[in-house]
Amino acid sequence: MVNVSSEGQVFECSICGNVVTVNEVGGGELICCGEPMTLQSG
Repeated sequence: MVNVSSEGQVFECSICGNVVTVNEVGGGELICCGEPMTLQSG
């Protein structure tokens, strides 16, 4: 499990390809298509 920990992190959904860049840290884990998103950078 990869939690959101800092601004600027980039997460991608391995199922549909959605990409999310963190602008404000709220903690927790990003979920898309029912699965955790993968940390790409940050």
